[in-house]
Amino acid sequence: MQTVIIVIHLMLVLGLIGVVLLQRSEGGGLGIGGGGGGGFMSSRGTTNLLTRTTAILATGFFITSLFLSWLANYERKPSSIINSTSPAPISQPGSAPQAPVGGLLDSLKKPDAPAAPSAPAAPQAPQSK
Repeated sequence: MQTVIIVIHLMLVLGLIGVVLLQRSEGGGLGIGGGGGGGFMSSRGTTNLLTRTTAILATGFFITSLFLSWLANYERKPSSIINSTSPAPISQPGSAPQAPVGGLLDSLKKPDAPAAPSAPAAPQAPQSK
């Protein structure tokens, strides 16, 4: 369903780009060449046709954009950023908060990894070998 709407949306985009490029601008641009005369369509008729076509394609583009955004939001599953497997620690009023037992860093430690050396208490001078 979503793929079909995306294909229709892209076809509307390409059509809209083409129709906008065909329109005559103040400076001439890529618009349909001038020349008066009694051609197939007069300048006024071509302007009305291109303006109407642009409005129809823009409306279709707007509708498919809204539908695609609604569809993306509709298919989204609700999720929680809170870890529901371990409850939050509850502290008593007036007491200091306690650190949770077995935090995230503890779970990432490898059991066979050697303990990291402790840092020196004060800065030490470089020693030569």
